[in-house]
Amino acid sequence: MSSLESRYDAVIIGGGHNGLTCACYLAAAGLKVRIVERYTEVGGAAITEEFHPGFRNSAAAYTVSLLNPKVITDLNLAEHGLRVVERPLSNFLPLPGGGALRVGPTLAATQAEVARFSRRDAERLPQYFDTLERAAGVVRDMLLETPPNVGDSLDFMDTLSITQRMLKVSRRAKNLDMPTRRDVLDFFTKSAGDVLDAWFESDPIKAVFGFDAIVGHFASPYTPGSAYVLLHHVIGEVNGHRGVWGHAIGGMGAITQAMRREAERRGVEITTGSEVAQVVADMRGVQGVQLADGRVIDARCVVSGVNPKLLYTKLVPQHALDEEFLRRMRNYKCASGTFRMNVALSELPDFTCAPGKHAQDHHKSGIILAPSLHYMEQAYFDARTLGCSRKPIIEILIPSTVDGSLAPPGRHVASLFCQHFNPVLPNGLNWNDIREPAADLIIDAVTQYAPNFKASVLGRTVLSPLDLESRFGLTGGDIFHGTLTLDQLWSARPLLGHGAYRGPLAGLYMCGSGAHPGGGVTGAPGHNAAREIITDFKRGRVTRKS
Repeated sequence: MSSLESRYDAVIIGGGHNGLTCACYLAAAGLKVRIVERYTEVGGAAITEEFHPGFRNSAAAYTVSLLNPKVITDLNLAEHGLRVVERPLSNFLPLPGGGALRVGPTLAATQAEVARFSRRDAERLPQYFDTLERAAGVVRDMLLETPPNVGDSLDFMDTLSITQRMLKVSRRAKNLDMPTRRDVLDFFTKSAGDVLDAWFESDPIKAVFGFDAIVGHFASPYTPGSAYVLLHHVIGEVNGHRGVWGHAIGGMGAITQAMRREAERRGVEITTGSEVAQVVADMRGVQGVQLADGRVIDARCVVSGVNPKLLYTKLVPQHALDEEFLRRMRNYKCASGTFRMNVALSELPDFTCAPGKHAQDHHKSGIILAPSLHYMEQAYFDARTLGCSRKPIIEILIPSTVDGSLAPPGRHVASLFCQHFNPVLPNGLNWNDIREPAADLIIDAVTQYAPNFKASVLGRTVLSPLDLESRFGLTGGDIFHGTLTLDQLWSARPLLGHGAYRGPLAGLYMCGSGAHPGGGVTGAPGHNAAREIITDFKRGRVTRKS
């Protein structure tokens, strides 16, 4: 084969869920598209693998809610076998003293649970949920919109398109009364701790809600801006029910395998086991990509699904980029503080606060081990100073309770999503040296709540922040491809002046979570980027292959 391969309209770097989503829409518009994926299978962080003989689970991404309904419908994912089942409870919070808080399945049930800790908090729950939903609605309206690109010289059609989209968002905001506008401002600017302290008095309910503020976010729940991260995690839905979470039958790989089938049906070419070494580009724009084996794929445009920091500091030739832009991208913030584990279990955890090894509702839900906001804050402080939390924040999901395909009969798999673990360790330590001790610490922490847990572990796989970076390209172990702070949101994601999915070079686009609206398995960046790319082809800014 020649070192120069046939020309494509678009070559996509990375076969994660956003790359697959973008490819599907581009192919439907008649473009010739090729995906190049470094790993042996597409899916990125949303992939299902066997990690212990007979035991399968989602490798990194682990739960479903944020996947956009339009993407599900447009890509025919249900037709390709995708099925998501809701958790019977939203969350289950064991407490050190032996009690527990259950959230769900109904408001009345949650109120009854919360009333055991605070009757006042139980009475305030309906108003809080209403406020949260109104604020989430504002964000939801912006998910599939392209932010205005500050500083662009726009032609008439650009201006018209942006105006139309922004009018939709502004109409929603205009219809909000003043108290709600103030509440929305709180969620966009304040810390989750400050917001929740103003609403509630009991630690358990604040902990359950506050957990969403630090998932994938290396910060204290009292860090300003963390309330937005909370809001980001409640904007999704499962099977038409808003604000709930679910299990993908077959693991998260079921999502991306369904996407792959649809992409191939639309004519997308997918190459796995091939790493992109660099984007072929000069100051005039991009010409394609060069693979690690020396092959060059010629393309009218290059679409990146990888972290923007990785793209611009490692893959794009530095001489083709403005120095001020490079300085900004080198300082683009990436850090989740995440440590990810899968464990194979001989039996279900027998929680002291909810005895029994038979599958109960709490086993089928999100189990949070973090009893208060101050516990979460201390975990962050520990990670900042020591590298690891002495008492980590842990979320446990046991998907085998609803999906028998993941484990042998009578056995189970559990996902452990853990925080906070600093991507950059102090005193010259390396994650390769302390990965297993950190995993042991997490197992011991769970065993304090479920005494049989440690003895039930048959096998495990461990992903430190360093492993998340090397395995999945998640720079700094950041599951969101960049922190969800105000300076890296909307028109400023990843950088002010490049918020509309277009990079600084002609023909270079971004379709990953480092673009608006940010992280999670949403498909929204891929959907939005495809729309902008198709628009540019239609207007002649990018020409189709000859």
